[in-house]
Amino acid sequence: MKNNSTEQSPTIADPINAVPAAPKLALLSIQHVLAFYAGAVIVPLLIASSLKLDAATTIHLINADLFTCGLATLIQSVGIGHKIGVRLPIIQGVTTTAVAPIIAIGLAATGGKGGNEGLPLIYGAVIVSGIFTFLAAPYFAKLLRFFPPVVTGTVLLVMGTSLLAVSTNDFVNYADGVPAVRDLVYGFGTLAIIVLVQRFFKGFLGTIAVLIGLVGGTAVAFMLGDINPAKVEAIGTADVVGITTPFYFGIPAFSFTAILSMIVVMLITMVETTGDVFATGEIVGKRINAQDITAAIRADGLSTTLGGVLNSFPYTCFAQNVGLVRITGIRSRWVAAGSGVLMIIIGLIPKAGAVVNSIPSPVLGGASLALFANVAWVGMQTIAKANMRDNRNAVIVTTALGLAMLVTFRPTIAQVFPDWAQVFFSSGMSIGAITAILLNLLFFHVGKGDTAQTAVAREDGRHDGRAVSLDEVNNMDETAFVEAFRSLFNNELWPLRQAWQQRPFADINELRSAIQAAVLQGESADQQRLIADYPGMYQLVSADDAEAARISKDTGSFALASATEADLAQLRDVSERYLAEFGVPYVARLEREDTVTRIIDNGVRRLSNSVEHERIVALSEVVEIANDRLDILIRDANPIRREWEATH
Repeated sequence: MKNNSTEQSPTIADPINAVPAAPKLALLSIQHVLAFYAGAVIVPLLIASSLKLDAATTIHLINADLFTCGLATLIQSVGIGHKIGVRLPIIQGVTTTAVAPIIAIGLAATGGKGGNEGLPLIYGAVIVSGIFTFLAAPYFAKLLRFFPPVVTGTVLLVMGTSLLAVSTNDFVNYADGVPAVRDLVYGFGTLAIIVLVQRFFKGFLGTIAVLIGLVGGTAVAFMLGDINPAKVEAIGTADVVGITTPFYFGIPAFSFTAILSMIVVMLITMVETTGDVFATGEIVGKRINAQDITAAIRADGLSTTLGGVLNSFPYTCFAQNVGLVRITGIRSRWVAAGSGVLMIIIGLIPKAGAVVNSIPSPVLGGASLALFANVAWVGMQTIAKANMRDNRNAVIVTTALGLAMLVTFRPTIAQVFPDWAQVFFSSGMSIGAITAILLNLLFFHVGKGDTAQTAVAREDGRHDGRAVSLDEVNNMDETAFVEAFRSLFNNELWPLRQAWQQRPFADINELRSAIQAAVLQGESADQQRLIADYPGMYQLVSADDAEAARISKDTGSFALASATEADLAQLRDVSERYLAEFGVPYVARLEREDTVTRIIDNGVRRLSNSVEHERIVALSEVVEIANDRLDILIRDANPIRREWEATH
């Protein structure tokens, strides 16, 4: 029986590589296209609006975008050879991170006038940044330490807030001859539709709220005769079939500052892609390794290079489609490939692009306002993962945001600088991103003055608890390394053994990243045991100080004094429901300002997660606990820092 089972196992269907029946494949692929469509077409629309491009050019950009989105999705989901494309159900689309820099490059190239003349410079920067991404893919893991949450979150925050200025220009646009009051009605009406759909619809319909808002607002404008007649005429005159030709707008031009600006965009995009690939791998049950991340980033680089050639823009994984994979439970990468084919077909129909181009500016402004405000919100969530009690992180966020808003509110400040530098200083997103990156380097990577970067306390008790340098850590064998850092976890120490394999560490942040990656990339069974090794919230909160310290290692029963019998009963109920739902205790990182009510509310919210999503959340909490314990080791290794913290 055993041999027979072994022989038959290769024929067991692999859900990632399984090909659904044709009708089901078509339906599922259409569903992904609908979820993706609004986010895809809004980028060329915003760029065309800000650069004052004519209708014919806008239609061409929309079709080129959709056509190249299809190619990019096939490259990512089907793959080329063994080293390009992660071969997961991932949809590729133009990254909104690139919108502000692209607009800045186009305006700087034309002296602020806009028009087609700036497009060759844009595409030159896109092509070079794509090549850079492709070549940098194998080395990106080493660069991740330069993009901690405080940097990526700040970039997303300044990007979202800077792009809100683009949305407001469309929101109150007067170019179509529409009265100002009607402009506001369309803008607020579209935004209201999006909010109401997100409030009252769940699942798939909730994921296409922006698309529903765009369609609804445009339909009302059409019925009331408020769509620009020239745009309506363009629908009738547009070709039924058309092919985007390489370098349609001329031979690419190259500018160092424009290229550098787009490379910064792609570095942030690589971080986003890494997160999306890990999330998708968790959803479909595939363990993601370094080779997978490299293959995914190579696909981004190749697709971005193609985007520059085929008159489109930089590409990345679309997060909303990752969420759709979780909602539907369909894990086949061929569904994503089917979506790519559909996008290519739509991209060959200029009439479809003309229909999209007919969306009134205030409707577009209302939809983009929702999108870009959400980008800023994601940025704030990401920043919250950093230690904001560290004043250095506060300086990074506030300085970058302040400079970004300065440029956004007063873009004419760029005219003070030479022509070659204006692309940086005319874009709030560019100056904010570069500021965050440089300040992070200054505070955390330049010089050796911060002992916390070079020494950690030893926990094995064999060396009188003395501090050890990173050089000593890098020279430890596996047993010594695990003993030195065993306090970071309870009893499951396999993350330390995996992290040890990543030596040498350039600094403490690289050591921290290796431990985090070990937890998040572990085998499912190991991860389950790791979560189960931590006390549940009810056990921790209801324990006395001595018991809490024993079972958690790093906190006492801080919440017990404020907990009523009703609170404890409710927390026990939530904890029992959590254990029944997910098979592990309800584990969370606790802070001194937490209350029992907050702990209960957090548990109730997490009960609505899927099993796959909640595993990621629980592992993230374990990582945060380990981060706190590592900070304790760093503090204890530095008496000066410990004394400063005690008195400030």
